[in-house]
Amino acid sequence: MPATFSGRCLVCLLLLLCTSFSGGNPADPAMTTQDSNQTQVNSITKMQAGHDSSALLGPDAATQQLKPASKQNTNVSEYEIVLPGVSEKNITLANPTKVELTCKLDENSNLKNPQVTWKRGNEAISHKSKTRNSWTIELTISGSRELGSYTCILKSEKEVHATFHLHVPNIDGREKPIISYEGDVAVMICKTEYNPKAWTWYMTNGTELVPIDKIFSMDKFQIKIPSVGINYLEIVKLTKEDCGVYWCEAVFELGPSKSRFELRVLSITAPLKPFIVAVAEVAILVTIIVLYEVHSKRKAKGVEKEFDQIEKL
Repeated sequence: MPATFSGRCLVCLLLLLCTSFSGGNPADPAMTTQDSNQTQVNSITKMQAGHDSSALLGPDAATQQLKPASKQNTNVSEYEIVLPGVSEKNITLANPTKVELTCKLDENSNLKNPQVTWKRGNEAISHKSKTRNSWTIELTISGSRELGSYTCILKSEKEVHATFHLHVPNIDGREKPIISYEGDVAVMICKTEYNPKAWTWYMTNGTELVPIDKIFSMDKFQIKIPSVGINYLEIVKLTKEDCGVYWCEAVFELGPSKSRFELRVLSITAPLKPFIVAVAEVAILVTIIVLYEVHSKRKAKGVEKEFDQIEKL
């Protein structure tokens, strides 16, 4: 029994020593080659297990962090004028964007090897050649200061121009005056195909524009917005003081755009004035005719009396 017990104790001690060596530092000199290999196998097994679990959950988070952010494709609007031909083009821009303006010679043009210059006002702009007979400038339109007219000038035996006009959207208003009568309602309508950020109505006071919604009573001036691109101004119970010039303003990201309205308020008797004038003219004419006839009859009677007196004599 003592020998058996001592043998078991030795086995337990050996197992404890092996366990402590396998959990120790790999760099420990006491670690055997077998223990080191076993540690590497365990590490590889853990890595594989982690890889398998991440495959079930989705892409590796570390791999996602290392991936560069994908670049968004920036849309570039391209516009072209072919010369000779229509030498101007209007370009409507409501939001910041990038544009390419190209000036191109027609294949049958007699203008050979021209000297090309791009300008905005007196400022020269560098350009590049897309093809042998086309020249392009690239613009980043981020605000109203980049809007305006850009001109391509081609000089050779003769000189030709092509101009691009960049502007915010126009507002559809009314060119002719709005004529209404005292006590009636006047309606002004502004429309645009684009979506402005804000609408504002103004009334002209001398040389200043006065915002209607901040100065005047909303009981008399009513602003209605049935949709983003449509705006109404209603003026009720019109008086002579409501006559004047009104402005509708739509604000886009690249700047504001205005439309002008002129309101004329007439009195209720105004439609009767032409009729009254016509009646007065007829009355005057009839009076003249009657007076002429009376005078003619009196004159005729006087002549007859003289004739009778002559006959008696």
